[in-house]
Amino acid sequence: MMEPVSASQIGVAMAASLVLWWFSTGAILWLVRRPRAAAGWTLGLSSLVAVIALIGLAVVARDQSVFGAYWAFGFALTVWGWHELGFLMGKITGPRRTPCPPTASGWMRFRVSAETVIHHEIALVATAIVIAALAWGQPNQTGTLTFALLLAMRLSTKLNIFLGVRNPPITFLPSGLTYLQTYFRRARFNALFPLSLALSVIAAILLGHAATDAATSPGMAIGACLMMALALLGLLEHAFLMMPSPDRTLWGWALGDDDKQSRADIILAAAGERDR
Repeated sequence: MMEPVSASQIGVAMAASLVLWWFSTGAILWLVRRPRAAAGWTLGLSSLVAVIALIGLAVVARDQSVFGAYWAFGFALTVWGWHELGFLMGKITGPRRTPCPPTASGWMRFRVSAETVIHHEIALVATAIVIAALAWGQPNQTGTLTFALLLAMRLSTKLNIFLGVRNPPITFLPSGLTYLQTYFRRARFNALFPLSLALSVIAAILLGHAATDAATSPGMAIGACLMMALALLGLLEHAFLMMPSPDRTLWGWALGDDDKQSRADIILAAAGERDR
């Protein structure tokens, strides 16, 4: 039986996950708001970094040490960040790049909404498969599980936004993707929301148990700690869909001082209020 990780190690891992989440989100938001002339080198350089991260995931999958868990977690976040950067820059979204038809409802609204992001979702699933293949049969699965967790949280968020939330994440959308706001729906509640919260809590509990189980190796335990923090952050992000979000408090340095909130509220009032 192995000695469980200490409370200080758990605290360091969770703090590291929080800092990486905060900084990587801010860095992406800052980069997508740079002048158009910088888009080419930004995407090119980030693509190179993403390839290096994929290679890194294949290498550290063989390393079941504590450092191996940190590296795998960081590499997975890097690849995820590259996808988010490409999406927010409008490079890979979906075949539909126009506002939601005013008459769309029910299945038609779901179909046209899916058409705005389907290429990106397919790319994410394909990348998850590649990462899983790179780490297949290896002792360090932190990278694979981290990417899978991010993918699950993204899908849950997207479905909740489609069904309706009080506070759609309009702050994060750059000017080139403002048409996506017309697909958002404001609502006081949707049936999926409590299930999303419950699943986030269950995931965090299971990961916390794995992190403190004496039968878990130190590397796997730290990986579980990192992912537990990510699951809790996902829970928090879901909660912010139904309450005022501190986006500008957390990432004001990356978002700039444009008055997007008021403009987006007007768009949502015009295009989405009918769905309440």
